[in-house]
Amino acid sequence: MRVAPRVAVVALALLASLLALGDLSAQEAVPLPAPRKTGGMPFMETLARRATSRAFDPRPLSPQQLSDALWAAFGVNRPDGKRTAPSSRDRRELEIYLLQPEGVTLYDAAGHRLVRVLAEDLRAVQSAQDFVSTAPVTLVFVADLSRMSEETVAEKEATAAFDTGFVSQNVYLYCASEGLATGVRSWVDRDTLSKRMKLRSSQRITAAQSIGYPKK
Repeated sequence: MRVAPRVAVVALALLASLLALGDLSAQEAVPLPAPRKTGGMPFMETLARRATSRAFDPRPLSPQQLSDALWAAFGVNRPDGKRTAPSSRDRRELEIYLLQPEGVTLYDAAGHRLVRVLAEDLRAVQSAQDFVSTAPVTLVFVADLSRMSEETVAEKEATAAFDTGFVSQNVYLYCASEGLATGVRSWVDRDTLSKRMKLRSSQRITAAQSIGYPKK
């Protein structure tokens, strides 16, 4: 059976990405509670409360809140595996890493779980901003450019930036509905954080977004 050239290119890119990442099932994984897909604040009230914060209470989020925030961000919401946020050509090049006091994890949307990456607190490595080291959770959005084809690097990075915006806004709306504080930022020490997170050469940090309870 002959495979169309375009299909073959996409398949090879996906295979390379999976081989580079490794078998998630073989890594230590932390299951998340099932996300709550009903309830919450009415949509227009949520928009009225959407805001950016740069001050966070250090107390941790509950496992349920973390589960709901990640599912809202870029979780699977249909039987065909598609997500809560759009992705250019459905390539799903974005990955969500979490920086927490106990270390770095990767959100595995298909399994709705966290995969351990590093047992090191890298929150203070993100930037010189004081609040980043005390926010209990920071989501680091990382685009894997190897999942994208037929574009220049600049075009891939621009597309990934658009996709990051969709995911980030989902987090904003969830936090507004839940009464949590959040703030996205482009000011990230990408070189240092990429090295400390041991990202591959095809991966690019697009933005970071901290989440926590409002600081009183």
